[in-house]
Amino acid sequence: MGENQATIPLEKICDVVTEWVNSVATLVQPEHIHWCDGSMEEKRIIESQMIARGELIKLNQETFPDCFLARSHPNDVARTEHQTFVCTRDKELAGSNNNWMSPDSAHELMRGLFSGCMQGRTLYVIPYRLGPLSSPYARCGVEITDSPYVVLNMRIMTRMGTDALRRITIDGKFVKGLHSTGDLNSERRYIIHYPEETLVESFGSGYGGNALLAKKCHALRIASWQAREEGWLAEHMLIMGVQNPAGEVRYIAAAFPSACGKTNLAMLTPPTSMPGWKVFTVGDDIAWLHVGDDGRLWAINPEAGYFGVVPGTNRDTNKNAFDMIHAGTIFTNVALTADDEPWWQGRKKNQPIKDWMGNDYVDGAVAAHANSRFTVSASRNPVQSAESNNPMGVPISAIVFGGRRAALAPLVCEAFDWDHGVLMGASLASETTAAATGTTGIVRRDPMAMKPFCGYNLSDYWRHWLKIGRNLKSPPKLFHVNWFRRDTKGHYLWPGFGENLRVIQWMLDRSENRAAATASAIGWMPRVADLNLQGLELEASIMEQLLSVNQSEWLQEIVELREYFKQQDRFPAELELQLQSIETRLVSNNQ
Repeated sequence: MGENQATIPLEKICDVVTEWVNSVATLVQPEHIHWCDGSMEEKRIIESQMIARGELIKLNQETFPDCFLARSHPNDVARTEHQTFVCTRDKELAGSNNNWMSPDSAHELMRGLFSGCMQGRTLYVIPYRLGPLSSPYARCGVEITDSPYVVLNMRIMTRMGTDALRRITIDGKFVKGLHSTGDLNSERRYIIHYPEETLVESFGSGYGGNALLAKKCHALRIASWQAREEGWLAEHMLIMGVQNPAGEVRYIAAAFPSACGKTNLAMLTPPTSMPGWKVFTVGDDIAWLHVGDDGRLWAINPEAGYFGVVPGTNRDTNKNAFDMIHAGTIFTNVALTADDEPWWQGRKKNQPIKDWMGNDYVDGAVAAHANSRFTVSASRNPVQSAESNNPMGVPISAIVFGGRRAALAPLVCEAFDWDHGVLMGASLASETTAAATGTTGIVRRDPMAMKPFCGYNLSDYWRHWLKIGRNLKSPPKLFHVNWFRRDTKGHYLWPGFGENLRVIQWMLDRSENRAAATASAIGWMPRVADLNLQGLELEASIMEQLLSVNQSEWLQEIVELREYFKQQDRFPAELELQLQSIETRLVSNNQ
């Protein structure tokens, strides 16, 4: 490549990318081709073009500098899971957890949709890197799209541009992503994954989860397939660092289904009654975990930004997130105030005059869409960890699974061993809330919070987790938490938010053999005296409820879990043995 590489046009650097781009261009027939370099000049030009076309609205630059509002089509506001497919030669490899289509059928379908779809449009070539550029664990990809909105978001969410393309030249491989918004016809909307070809094709949507192919499509579905083949884990997990008053920093990876406070936990603000404690965010959504030379589990965050749900974000619920989105942010499907500020449910200032579709706001109507989003660079986070760009990642002391259960699950429970912890993750579930579905208490299973994102058979995925544990000399401890237990009147028993740090303290102290626990039928649990409750006024009876295990409820849970696991092909015998052990302990301990 030589010293003058920086002066070489992007499309001349990497022949393998150029060849693919040319073949796609022949199919989609764009008017122009633009190779993205990730520069600030490029960003400004694309923003100006979108503003001129009415596709982007500049927000109040005094109160929200470098912030913009984008609106998507009303039928295109969320991931399209029922039209998301994993296409493997062998259907069983995809598993019953994924929609399946044969690769030949999928290619034929998508060729028909993509044929001529970019006529009159610009084809953007987006080379990107997931993970720190110098990390041996980072991976490259190239997304081809006709959406400038995707370009601007990918610039924030990935390490996008010239450096990534040069890295592809060195590596000689990359994940291919082809995307077009098409005509936004929901009947012609498909998100297709070909894990054996490291290829993703997406047509008919401009929404982030369907169109930002580096995110769920590459960083989870394709990466999880690669991780199984190569001996690592691609997980739907936050990564956070916790510093105690002695200055020790330890790291947690945690998986939560939606509506369980994942982003809030990643950016937790310690309560004032715990002076000297600090929390740092490494990542809020995705973790790539590798077995280090020291036999420990190490994690990197492949992303460079946040693509978060904005409703409910304020100084009380997540001060760090609220502060960071006041500059350099793309808002999608929020409402607009008279002074050109973004507005969403939970924002405690001003009132909307335009709803998320651009219509005049009517009092009492929905202003911002429930799934409205913010996209912002991780560098904007006031508590972003300095280790976020460490090429080797951070060592994980604890892995946490958390769900929303009103009665069953205690506040915290530690697995007896790695296999038991894998069962905890495989059993992960949350109960629906009235706000989300109109009904309450319906249990939705979401193993490891990966059900929508695992790129292959879930039973094989659990078996891979078991194998990873065998390769660890010093495995992290595994835990389950439940911030959402309620009393008989429906009131939350645990205050949550920053107070969750008290539970984290116990988990991390357990990882260092510094904290006591007692054995229950479902795992190791703290006594009330084992938790740091200083400054927290909770009655002893409430803590007893939070840490109680109801025998009959758990025996029924075992029955329901067996029914769920029967739906999965090739369910690992090791996990069935763990179920049997819990059942035996429940009966014998008379919990």
